[in-house]
Amino acid sequence: MARTIGRVRIVLQRVSRASVTVDGEVVGAIGQGVLLLVGVGEGDDDAVAARMAAKVARLRIFPNDDRGFDRTVAEAHGEALVVSQFTLMGDVRRGNRPSWAAAARPEDASPVVEAVARALEAEGVPVATGRFGAVMDVELVNDGPVTLVLDSDDLAAARR
Repeated sequence: MARTIGRVRIVLQRVSRASVTVDGEVVGAIGQGVLLLVGVGEGDDDAVAARMAAKVARLRIFPNDDRGFDRTVAEAHGEALVVSQFTLMGDVRRGNRPSWAAAARPEDASPVVEAVARALEAEGVPVATGRFGAVMDVELVNDGPVTLVLDSDDLAAARR
């Protein structure tokens, strides 16, 4: 089955700290937690954002006393930094120049990225954000390193 391009895609990195700077100003920063780079596809909505945020909130990717993967970001007293990243929707299957055809238009994508942040807050995770549409410098210290890719199509397929 071919994979559909155009769904919410998140690259999650467990971090000991992360920040976003725009024009020399820090607009969002966290300590221990997760950095989420969020790409939004055409047709995505708040319901997809809520499912993705719930998955992030429930992932057991923080160590317990034995250093295993046993705690969620909230259980680890962590935070989330949510950063829009439309380039995650780039299709590089043909040619050498990415196609952005599957990416949602900015006016459609911005509310979905905001919905991811709000849904994480509703799950009890403190959230900082980047600035949608800005050229951002993202700085992070990857803890582990732990990096995961979440795709809403994968979550939908797992529920079937």
